[in-house]
Amino acid sequence: MNGAWVFVLGWAFASVAMAGLRVQQHLHSTHCGHKAVTAAGTARAHTDEKFVFTAQAPMERVAPLFGADKERTWDPRWEPQFVYPLPAADKRGMVFMVAHGNHKAVWVNTQLDWKNGRVQYVYVIPDMLATLITLQLTAEGEKTRVEVEYERTALTAEADEQVRKMAEKDRAAGPEWEGQVNGYLKMGRGAAYKACPSFFGNT
Repeated sequence: MNGAWVFVLGWAFASVAMAGLRVQQHLHSTHCGHKAVTAAGTARAHTDEKFVFTAQAPMERVAPLFGADKERTWDPRWEPQFVYPLPAADKRGMVFMVAHGNHKAVWVNTQLDWKNGRVQYVYVIPDMLATLITLQLTAEGEKTRVEVEYERTALTAEADEQVRKMAEKDRAAGPEWEGQVNGYLKMGRGAAYKACPSFFGNT
């Protein structure tokens, strides 16, 4: 009698263990399948372009020109609508909005280090694209080396081609930036616009 009970209990425990194993396998299979579907999602267009130019002035004069508020002095089409700070001023973490054609982008400054020549912005056009702009300035005597990097990512399939087109302009923008900035440094705001009118509005 005791032997029979031992057999029955042993069989019951074995059945429960096998059932538990099958449940675990089922759950694991379902979880992995979900990850596979997620990982197989369609990748959006992403571009990364750099260009370098030389500004004909010392870094302490050139660096502030890349603050969102200060840029108004040399770009007549640059009209950021500041949200923070108010009144508008160049400081780390500033937030502002900029019209991009029929769209409005939200910009956030993430780095503003004049001393070390590091400036960075992130802007997003909702349901279209996200852009990271990084500037690295290096003093070269009475001149300044300026490296600009644009990283763009489409947020929708419809924006893929737009991101690629913008990347083409990013790649070729060095001479325009150089002429625009140096035009201002030499002769002021009006001269900068005349030197590179095609650049304005192509942010």
